[in-house]
Amino acid sequence: MKTKPLGRTGLEVSIVGLGAAFIGIPDPNRAALEYDGQPGQMQDDLGVRTVHAAIEAGCTLIDTAPLYGRTRSEEIIGRALKARPDLAARCTVTTKVGCLPDEFDYTCDGIMRHVEASQQRLGLDTFEVLYIHDPMDVPVEQVMGKDGALGALRKLQDEGVVRFVGIAANEPDTNAPYIETGEFDAAVVPEAWSLLNQLAAQRILPAAEKHNVGLVIATPVERGLLATGPAPGTNYLARSFSQACLDHVTEIQTLCRDHNIPMAAAAIQWCTRHPQVAAAIPGARTPGEAAENARAGEVDIPEAFWEDLAHLVRHFEAGVDR
Repeated sequence: MKTKPLGRTGLEVSIVGLGAAFIGIPDPNRAALEYDGQPGQMQDDLGVRTVHAAIEAGCTLIDTAPLYGRTRSEEIIGRALKARPDLAARCTVTTKVGCLPDEFDYTCDGIMRHVEASQQRLGLDTFEVLYIHDPMDVPVEQVMGKDGALGALRKLQDEGVVRFVGIAANEPDTNAPYIETGEFDAAVVPEAWSLLNQLAAQRILPAAEKHNVGLVIATPVERGLLATGPAPGTNYLARSFSQACLDHVTEIQTLCRDHNIPMAAAAIQWCTRHPQVAAAIPGARTPGEAAENARAGEVDIPEAFWEDLAHLVRHFEAGVDR
């Protein structure tokens, strides 16, 4: 699989990584339950096999957080890495701090506790990147202060526990001001950059270009819509799309079929064509999904296709239930 540097970190990562919010959940309807705060849907063995499948298929970036599965995602990844040290040596695991299932704590002391707990769950002593997670409704100056989350991460940098610091907010309007400060080396960007969503073009991409912030795009296939096309009765995990948007996706799907290119490959690789975007991290529940996502990053897509697709790249407002 192709790799790109993660902004100014210089870390080389595969253009498709593993988003680990739903690893080990066999049923997509149960993924929706997990998303809605009903834990216990993740199956450890299935999750471990999903992690292994992703790395074996060429994914060198795994993104997780204590929030995912109420810490189960980190625990499963830790098991997977311990079971296969050969695969662990091939990948970079990033996690997040500040936001736990039952606790939001962006103080220096809180972050230190979070990092120590993640080290234990993942079986890692050091991290290439740690992201401050979802600091919505928290004053920026509090998060960025010496006694706040960024101060803690700077201290951990001095101690050699983490090399680079990042921001990962689920809301683009929260992500943007942090990226604009220039203090962050990388950012996870959900709900802001896809064939159907160009919110990132307003503030996030210009700031990332200015400060050479490496971007990792979450939700690149819009909760599966840009992988399968519209399907009646599908639960898009707190997302709602207008009929006009669904009809537009059908047009994209038709173009992909005409060029014999999987729509998921087009959606994912479109995201990573931007110079500041190092990787996309579609979520995978099972080994099959992990391998399929990785294959999407290996498809050779000719420039003629991108030229034909250009007029179909359009921003749609998608309803998001929070």
